[in-house]
Amino acid sequence: MSRQHDDETHEHDRGLSYDLPVLARRRMIRLMAGTGAGLLPLVGCTGSSSPTAVTSPSATGTGTACAAIPEETAGPYPGDGSNGVNVLKESGVVRTDITGSFGDSAGGTAEGVPLTLTLTVVDAASGCGTPRKGAAVYVWHCDREGGYSLYTEGVTEENYLRGVQETDDKGRVTFTSVFPGCYPGRWPHVHFEVYGSLGDATSATAITGTSQLAFPEDVCDTVYASEGYEGSVANLRRLSLDTDSVFRDGHDQQLASVKGSVEEGFTASLTVAV
Repeated sequence: MSRQHDDETHEHDRGLSYDLPVLARRRMIRLMAGTGAGLLPLVGCTGSSSPTAVTSPSATGTGTACAAIPEETAGPYPGDGSNGVNVLKESGVVRTDITGSFGDSAGGTAEGVPLTLTLTVVDAASGCGTPRKGAAVYVWHCDREGGYSLYTEGVTEENYLRGVQETDDKGRVTFTSVFPGCYPGRWPHVHFEVYGSLGDATSATAITGTSQLAFPEDVCDTVYASEGYEGSVANLRRLSLDTDSVFRDGHDQQLASVKGSVEEGFTASLTVAV
């Protein structure tokens, strides 16, 4: 059964009246960064390590400089109640392994190349040097066929590839997942929302920031050459980070550090500050 993403494509193409709020926020973030303003809504840290065969430039590590991560749309498939479906209030959403569905849903498991995703939340007010213990992060992304649980035809009864975690003493959350596919019109990505606490996340209130993580092209090429990702090859060929509807206005602070192999799985990491 084919899966279409016209809704998400249209979500990013509703005209100036829809886009202005997002664009205005991005301009404000850049203006604040340029004038040395102290508190930014959401910032990320980038490093300068050189990429190897399937390892992207690091977005984490010591000796890095903070830079603003743009606020991004949650898209039409958020699952936080902002588009009608609220998975965050369901028992079982707080979990490490998000490959399978939980609760009263169909109980399916997403197939694909293994992916371990780590986000590190740090405090912007302290210069990004202090981990934010006790914050929470909700992540979600499409499966290898490009479908979103809860929304896409064929997986509306599933809620896999969605989960929440509370940050540890080092400000980290780590999710076990699968590498997402590339569907028409969007560069491969992972959505995430940052909350001040686990209670805020599981009640879907007081979002601190919403953004998206991008994957390096060389890693995508490697993954999509494997079984099950055949449909992603042509879709990726039509795109680039510079033409993607979300990442085209700047993606340096959203590009994950990724390493690994198809056989052993990949690890992706990104540091964000709130």
